[in-house]
Amino acid sequence: MDDTIQPGTVWLVGAGPGDPDLLTRKAERLLSQADIVFYDALVGPGILALASRAELVSVGKRSGRHSRDQRSINELIVEAALGGRRVGRLKGGDPSVFGRSTEEIDACADAGVAVRICPGITAASAAAASGVASLTLRGLARKLTFLTAHARAGEALEHDWANLAKGDATLAVYMGRVAAPEIARALIAAGRAPETPVMVAVDVSLPTERIIRGRLDALAFLVRAIGDDHPTLLLVGEAVGKAVQAPARQLADVSPPLRQSA
Repeated sequence: MDDTIQPGTVWLVGAGPGDPDLLTRKAERLLSQADIVFYDALVGPGILALASRAELVSVGKRSGRHSRDQRSINELIVEAALGGRRVGRLKGGDPSVFGRSTEEIDACADAGVAVRICPGITAASAAAASGVASLTLRGLARKLTFLTAHARAGEALEHDWANLAKGDATLAVYMGRVAAPEIARALIAAGRAPETPVMVAVDVSLPTERIIRGRLDALAFLVRAIGDDHPTLLLVGEAVGKAVQAPARQLADVSPPLRQSA
């Protein structure tokens, strides 16, 4: 299989959670071949440095501060490919997990541009690794569900809370900081136990990483001190409660005081 970027083609490349060492070897190779790389807001300088011969174009979107809409991004990618350039589209995590890949793939297809995907490590996997935990657990967590907590301003989250509240699943909630109180209330109201373990992962794999553990009924408290600029993922379920304690500089277990205040 040809793993090079041909002129006039597009590769959607997974940048992983942020640590350059967590890139795949294929991703690194593709970045070194690209003429132009369109990259997301959360892609750091260590990863961008690997695209040493490419023109770098930021098309990042952050909550409340969207620099470009999706249509504009699609047009830039297609225009570059039609101009004969080797195009890399660098997306945080895995392009196929809440990465809006379908819109960009469809835009390329409509323009007759060949497009391929290089997967990356998604934030949930990296968070579990940092927390020395498993996302599944035999007999207790037979399912793993990815969901996004992103909703349009003023709109409530629309999920099947009754199904998500079942205790045999681990929930990985992307972009979950703002909606954390609502998520906890909805899950508990639907029957999920208030004492269900949760893990809050902030700046996963970066030097500023924080892993905070607690209970579902204290989730609103756990996220209170996390700033707007810190990408946050929530893990909910019995599996994350079985985590092995890593060095104290990495992990903050706030469960005891939370239980006292409950």
